[in-house]
Amino acid sequence: MDAAFTTRSVAVLGATGSIGTSTLDVIARHPDALRASVLAAGSNVSALVDLCRIHHPEHAVIADPARFEALRQALANAGLRTRAHAGDQALDALVASDACDTVVAAIVGAAGLSSTLAAAKAGKRLLLANKESLVLAGALVMAAAKASGADIIPIDSEHNAIFQCLGSREAGARVRRIVLTASGGPFRGRSRASLETVTVAQAVAHPKWSMGPKISVDSATLMNKGLELIEAAHLFDVGRDRLDVLVHPQSLVHSLVDFIDGSTLAQLGLPDMRTALSLGLGWPRRIDSGVAGLDLLRHGTLEFEAPDLEAFPCLRLAWEALETGGAAPAVLNAANETAVSAFLQGKIGFLAIPALVEDALAAHAHAPAGSLEALLAADGHARHFSQGWIQRTATGQAASA
Repeated sequence: MDAAFTTRSVAVLGATGSIGTSTLDVIARHPDALRASVLAAGSNVSALVDLCRIHHPEHAVIADPARFEALRQALANAGLRTRAHAGDQALDALVASDACDTVVAAIVGAAGLSSTLAAAKAGKRLLLANKESLVLAGALVMAAAKASGADIIPIDSEHNAIFQCLGSREAGARVRRIVLTASGGPFRGRSRASLETVTVAQAVAHPKWSMGPKISVDSATLMNKGLELIEAAHLFDVGRDRLDVLVHPQSLVHSLVDFIDGSTLAQLGLPDMRTALSLGLGWPRRIDSGVAGLDLLRHGTLEFEAPDLEAFPCLRLAWEALETGGAAPAVLNAANETAVSAFLQGKIGFLAIPALVEDALAAHAHAPAGSLEALLAADGHARHFSQGWIQRTATGQAASA
């Protein structure tokens, strides 16, 4: 790395997940310029302590307060000087403090909103992998970042690709259209009827990316792409009319930008999150990510097709939530999180996910959305509605069995 590069102290939120693991791999490649100063995880104390043994952060945070003593004792038993913390408030305080200047926001779901917002308000470099934060409260997060001067670099491969094509997050009048690509997930080409009996194991078996179960299911339903559309609208300040989706099963072209002069720029690369993470950690410099270059001769043909909104209605529902605005994206996200959790637990079937989300939107899409409190209230109401929906569905299935 360039000797003039300023050393970055990085807080890795969601350190034990796939994105956290990839982040730490990139950091380890640049010990003179990058260091993991804060590691945060949900409830897995042993995995978090194992990472602390390797990376020696100043702080470790476990989300579950009940696991604090276990974390503190495990760190002490390992002979580590890493300080133990627990709970959302502790994490938010660390993120906003001088314990870090860079924050990798990779906590899955709405649980990542508080720490993401804290980083934005504190003016940190924010490597944003938690798309739900922008879906739930995009206007608030972006306003906070603008007020503090926070530097947001998206880490989702699609948004990172757009960032690279633009050279920034400024789309402006020069951009005619932004096209996000989708792999199509494990069920690309299948009819809606054939998806009735898919299993959890089939839904989480993504053909290209290695991801956690929730994100893998979102990819299988195409909700992941729907959430990314809403995220892109906030990140690049573009309307629905300038956003589009193409299915690209090879997952080598990560997104495209059409400019008003007729030019189209695309970013290509192997499906490995370390590329986007290294860009975020090193920007405006490019640093070694550990990812090999792309051999197009070996990969051969690149295919593109329109998404099937009949078989995968979650993408249509996300479009509609984006157009409705207000609390609709928050309701969409909350209902989807609840539905996916129920599917992973075997409580509902795969096609019940979009059915639940559609009913939740019909019931709550026009809730007030003028503040974070109002958005969180809409989120809570949607989750309550969704839990009742799931219970009624499960009861109905049991009665008919």
